[in-house]
Amino acid sequence: MARIKPQALLQQSKRKKGPARISLTTIIMLTLIVVLILFFVYATYRHWTQRSRIHIENRESVIEGDNSFMDSKKSDLPGYAILDTAKGSITVELFKDISPEVVDQFLDLCQRGHFNGMLFRHVIKHYVIQAADSDKLGAVEDWTLKGKQYSQLDTSLKHEAFMLGTSKVKHDKKEFELFITTAPIPDLNEKLIVFGKVIKGEDIVQEIEEVDTDEHYRPKSSIGIRSVNLKQSI
Repeated sequence: MARIKPQALLQQSKRKKGPARISLTTIIMLTLIVVLILFFVYATYRHWTQRSRIHIENRESVIEGDNSFMDSKKSDLPGYAILDTAKGSITVELFKDISPEVVDQFLDLCQRGHFNGMLFRHVIKHYVIQAADSDKLGAVEDWTLKGKQYSQLDTSLKHEAFMLGTSKVKHDKKEFELFITTAPIPDLNEKLIVFGKVIKGEDIVQEIEEVDTDEHYRPKSSIGIRSVNLKQSI
């Protein structure tokens, strides 16, 4: 057997240990796989991003729809009430945006005829007139004690005259009182929830204010509200 020379053995060993060459086809395939993986990751990201944005937009549109629905419902409510009294008519603009809950309660009672035939129970000149079912003083009790004190009020005071309100005292619908101020009242916010303002018929309010009363500010002759007509606009 022929002997292999040492140099030939060394070269043969180097050829065996050297790294195998990667073919061009393999490189192209690996590149395509990497590109596909990156494309899949990007597509997944785009999908979930768009889905999240659509969800947010839909939610916002639902909220806007609810708000517009509430606004439309509010705009459909009557905005004015005409109180027909024995002295004449008093037209009141209702504050639907400022006192929505009280206005809703007032409108409900009007539709039930709650105020039809309601009497003006207390009349404090240059101060307030009160219409109620009961002759009890209730919320107007301390006002009657101050009636003479407020008989001459500074017209520059913050609160205006001819405001429509009801007592802040908790009560059921059967005891819903109506107050119309006839002069600026400095402590109005402490007494009333204002939900409207007289825009026509101030002279009628003043006529009622001029009726004769007893020492408890109760009218000597009966005068009241015949009916209340609701109007969406006037």
